[in-house]
Amino acid sequence: MSLDAQLNPSAAASLARWHRFIAARDLSALPELLHPQAVFRSPMAHTPYPGAQTVNLILNTVLKVFEDFAYHRELASADGLNVVLEFSARVGERELKGIDMIRFDESGRIVEFEVMVRPMSGLQALGAEMAQRLAPFLAAGKG
Repeated sequence: MSLDAQLNPSAAASLARWHRFIAARDLSALPELLHPQAVFRSPMAHTPYPGAQTVNLILNTVLKVFEDFAYHRELASADGLNVVLEFSARVGERELKGIDMIRFDESGRIVEFEVMVRPMSGLQALGAEMAQRLAPFLAAGKG
């Protein structure tokens, strides 16, 4: 990963849209960016959550859960199809830092979205809030 690496033009366009969505706190157009077989890798779950519909639901929910969300740094891979975005946010009284690792296909669609969060107290607060909002749906989707 490098700060100097350039994203594939299609991936760069999708990432620019992602940043606009986040700034507006509106992910209603997110399905346009997701590959049908996109997967979400949660910091709380061992196995990924598959499918664009599920990824869309998770990301829309987490945007509602996070307060004071901000991106700070962006690093791209040499192949131009991967980006790491460092962020900070708050869940209730718990502050957290994390990274979003996003992999795009050649056409700029998101094929994988992986999140890592620290410290443990922030991750636990995030996990509890997400479970309260999504547990029945996610359990059914994994089964």
